[in-house]
Amino acid sequence: MIAANTKRIKKSAADVREGRRSMLLLFPYAILFSLFILVPVVIAIALGFTYFDVINKPSFTGLMNYIYLFTQDTVFMKKVLPNTFLYALIVGPGGYAISFLLAWMLAQIQSIPRTIISLAIYTPSMVGQVFIGVVWKTIFSGDQRGIINNILLELNLIDTPIQFLLTKDYFMQIMIIISLWSAMGIGFLAMISGILNINEELYEAAYVDGMRNRFQEIIYITIPSMKPQMLFGAVMAIVNAFNMGWIGVTLSGANPTPEYAGQLITNHIDDYGFIRYEMGYAAAISLMLLIVVYLFNKVAHKFFGSKDE
Repeated sequence: MIAANTKRIKKSAADVREGRRSMLLLFPYAILFSLFILVPVVIAIALGFTYFDVINKPSFTGLMNYIYLFTQDTVFMKKVLPNTFLYALIVGPGGYAISFLLAWMLAQIQSIPRTIISLAIYTPSMVGQVFIGVVWKTIFSGDQRGIINNILLELNLIDTPIQFLLTKDYFMQIMIIISLWSAMGIGFLAMISGILNINEELYEAAYVDGMRNRFQEIIYITIPSMKPQMLFGAVMAIVNAFNMGWIGVTLSGANPTPEYAGQLITNHIDDYGFIRYEMGYAAAISLMLLIVVYLFNKVAHKFFGSKDE
């Protein structure tokens, strides 16, 4: 009995020491997480209930910012919110599906060409802002020097250059095209890694059991075997889809975008926070965006998360 108690006490002491070591290792991360994520979020939530113009002290206004957002901010309700959901519902799932298909196709070829092509596909996500400011603006320039306009004029399809980046008729479509082009980011690399690490014996066993084609292979083997990577890619696609308002500003050179055609929630936040200096109202909009992204992430976890999560 004494020996058993002694053994139990030693085990408890060892658990305590292990717990202290774990806490010590996590402490730097906890400090950084608190300083750069937790504290700013808490401050933003608090500012959402105030009027704050950066110069004077915040004054408590209760729910007035949120009431104004949904009842009087016509730009937000009629332009920004529809634009954001249209953009996110196309770019998010579209970019996600393209990332998976490209990753799956690249996994079928040899290592060296796969690495080269993967780097080429991934590069736009790293240099997208510079590339958009130089190349894409030249492609859609509204004068004869614009590549698209030049081609259309040469083919006699138009008489005068089209102002692609200054009118609402084409602006959102151009944003979506560029966003899909630059959507192959870290989620794309995670999917390639997930596919390449699937046990080949699973495919062999499935074909023995009656699997007949590549489509069934994807549905029954590939996707179920790489759910963590699929979840990570989905989360990254959702976050990026709601955080790419800078594309419209880069293309038009101004915030708000022309006739609010490419105005997303992040642009609306920047407009009120850093142009009008209404930080309290901008914080309230930020909280709404945080809630929307959280809900979409819950949907992603529903599809790709494990039952234990």
